[in-house]
Amino acid sequence: MADTIISAAKASETGAVPLPPNSIIVVLGASGDLAKKKTYPALFGLYRYGFLPTNVKIVGYARTKMDDADYKKRISSYIKTPTDTTETQLKEFLAMTSYVSGQYDQDEGFLSLTKHMEELEGDVEERHRLFYMALPPNVFIPVAQHLKKNCYPKSGGARIIIEKPFGHDLASSRELQAALQPIWTEDEIFRIDHYLGKEMVKNILILRFGNEFFGAAWNKNHVSSIQITFKEPFGTEGRGGYFDQFGIIRDVMQNHLLQVLTMIAMERPVSFSAEDIRDEKVRVLRAMPIIDPKNVVIGQYDKSLDGTKPGYQDDDTVPKGSRCPTFAAIVMYIKNDRWDGVPFILKAGKALDAAKVEVRVQFKDVTSGIFKDIPRNELVLRIQPDESVYLKMNTKLPGLTMKTSVTELDLTYKRRFSELKIPEAYEALILDAINGDHSNFVRDDELDASWKIFTPFLHYLDENTDIVPARYPYGSRGPAFLDDFLASYGYAREQEGMYQWPTTKVNGNL
Repeated sequence: MADTIISAAKASETGAVPLPPNSIIVVLGASGDLAKKKTYPALFGLYRYGFLPTNVKIVGYARTKMDDADYKKRISSYIKTPTDTTETQLKEFLAMTSYVSGQYDQDEGFLSLTKHMEELEGDVEERHRLFYMALPPNVFIPVAQHLKKNCYPKSGGARIIIEKPFGHDLASSRELQAALQPIWTEDEIFRIDHYLGKEMVKNILILRFGNEFFGAAWNKNHVSSIQITFKEPFGTEGRGGYFDQFGIIRDVMQNHLLQVLTMIAMERPVSFSAEDIRDEKVRVLRAMPIIDPKNVVIGQYDKSLDGTKPGYQDDDTVPKGSRCPTFAAIVMYIKNDRWDGVPFILKAGKALDAAKVEVRVQFKDVTSGIFKDIPRNELVLRIQPDESVYLKMNTKLPGLTMKTSVTELDLTYKRRFSELKIPEAYEALILDAINGDHSNFVRDDELDASWKIFTPFLHYLDENTDIVPARYPYGSRGPAFLDDFLASYGYAREQEGMYQWPTTKVNGNL
């Protein structure tokens, strides 16, 4: 019943307008990795569960010359069909798709695309089109310009989805916005950050504002620190040349982790409308000072201790002597009444000891007196893998003594919601774009505010060539002094060793 109430409230408050039947979805960059690994599998998932508009058509556009068979083989290569039913659905889905080849900087290809779309649409009064730009950033502007010039319908409407990166600093981001704004309105632009489509990130609003007991402790009086962590257990795997252009801070922290931070820290919005939610996120960003270099650790992975895994600079595609960080820990602050003085610690790295993304809210110590060195409470939101929420709490260990033990209130999704499929982030976000809901997309002023926080520090790193990332072994937790760095901001990691999850073994408790 509660989910029905929330859905109805959101639908009435957002003012979003869904795409009507007979719409066209165009995937630009249809021959690329992003399209075949993420975009088309997401579109198939939406088709499979009946979320695409009635009689929708999907058109791929790219420079690659392909016939219909090659195109459909490529786009279906990452689509999973575990049953005969999904195999039949895949055939139906592929029958809805077609392909047009053309350049990204010439009118001719886009005119061919328009002609093909009009043939698919037939004789209709209004034409509605959604353009998904699964493209490298160097062609964003020319493609957006050609789409508006050659493919924008005379009656009806169009929307455009743009993938990150949205520039590499404040100036380049503003250059991109300045090029888009004269031709595409903010209502037509959907800047996609796929972390905003992840189930646990979308759940933050409900957890925070739908549970009164969270609100009472969600402030500087009770919270000691908040960590948002991104870990990958692999390195650049031959893609170091591309990664070296951005580094871990631009690739993960300025966008994905900062978006999670705003959701964790924002005030309660007055409604579920996209603008009300994004207004609150922007208020958080505007209350954040620029990054202070003394609050940052950067690192770069080296060979594994056993020598079986290569270091970052062993990647032949990485420039010799690169100072590109593959790991960073950044401490940030929010200068407002709720959070003043609470460190928000963003950590991200490649070639680490685990694969996970999580938010860890560590509460302050309980009042001293009857307890001595009792562990702190922690609320952990596991975003991926194995979505879960658990609250680490102190209890009496069963038995005849008054010994304490750390245990948890545990909501692990795959156990609690065993019959439900958790949608992929791209499924959720493409559906939002189809429905015209901007809530989980990045607004222009939000993008501007985020780059204002990061750009001075990024330029500081670029200009000071004597700053060299600390080396850490492939497969480790990061630089050796990381624990001391975190402890200097009040994080009590030593309690983590006392905790066993999801079970606590009890031996000799009498």
